[in-house]
Amino acid sequence: MVTFTEQRIKELLKGFLHKRIAVVGDLMVDSYYWGTVTRVSPEAPVPVVDVVSESTRLGGAANVANNIQALGGEPMLIGLIGDDHPGEMFLNILKEQNLNTEGIVQDTSRPTTIKTRVIAHSQHVVRIDNESKAECPERLRHRIVDAVKYNIQNIDGIILEDYNKGVITKDIIHEIIAVARKYNKIVTVDPKYNNFFEYKNVTVFKPNKRETEEAIGKRIRNNDDVIQAGQSLLATLQAENVLLTRGEEGLTLFEKNGEISHMRSLATNVQDVSGAGDTVISTLTMALVGGGTVREAAALSNCAASVVVGAVGIVPIQPDELLTSALHLTNHPQSGL
Repeated sequence: MVTFTEQRIKELLKGFLHKRIAVVGDLMVDSYYWGTVTRVSPEAPVPVVDVVSESTRLGGAANVANNIQALGGEPMLIGLIGDDHPGEMFLNILKEQNLNTEGIVQDTSRPTTIKTRVIAHSQHVVRIDNESKAECPERLRHRIVDAVKYNIQNIDGIILEDYNKGVITKDIIHEIIAVARKYNKIVTVDPKYNNFFEYKNVTVFKPNKRETEEAIGKRIRNNDDVIQAGQSLLATLQAENVLLTRGEEGLTLFEKNGEISHMRSLATNVQDVSGAGDTVISTLTMALVGGGTVREAAALSNCAASVVVGAVGIVPIQPDELLTSALHLTNHPQSGL
């Protein structure tokens, strides 16, 4: 169990300020069409969405950077985009939000990943993905790694954000973790299936339940299964910590010293879980580099996730929202057991 005082929460949030986090991973553009449905198409049994508005946001690893910036940190995005119109849109959004672009590599052989969501009456109607899952070309891998190496002494932590879109290769994983360990930097990982067992010797490995089931080839049905899976990952990956997120069941933290902490979901109004994992890894990492213990960091990330799932569409966590959620946990500690 994690108990906060109001003073401690404010200390942690203050510790977020100006922390520099390298976010390495798959960069995306999230495009939205917002509208209403009043009829079914005469051409096929599908709803006709009358578009009311459109919006474009940062997605994938870029949404992680968005969360870090919202929390008062200074993200450095490192990844690939295409030399195309969505790539131009992506760079323009970065500039509008005063986000660093020096780690962005343009690859003329691939499109910029763009996910288009159609939302009507606060409900997803369809999502369209335009992307390449080809591995990062060898000629560009050194530029991804060098962006970390050249800035390693000026960053406080590294997030590896993998969506299986090809940017995070085995070589990139191994080289970045090696340089992080050499300079004693915090490394947190949000993995996907392809390279699941390549992330060894990291500070926190944060898979979700479904990813873990796919990787270990076994269903996780109860707390005994959760504990067995988490302990196995901790040993196999030689990680300092494993944080297994379990959706509506909350999350479970496994520490190298053998401690296990179960934390219930704090969400009371779930509208859209898109981007919740981005918020968890961002808040977790910011809390760690800001001086929090891994349990405090996990508890704060749980609070942050409970906020963002209450909004439709992918939105970053705001410090005042995180403070309110964490204060609720302080005043009702049984809700976080």
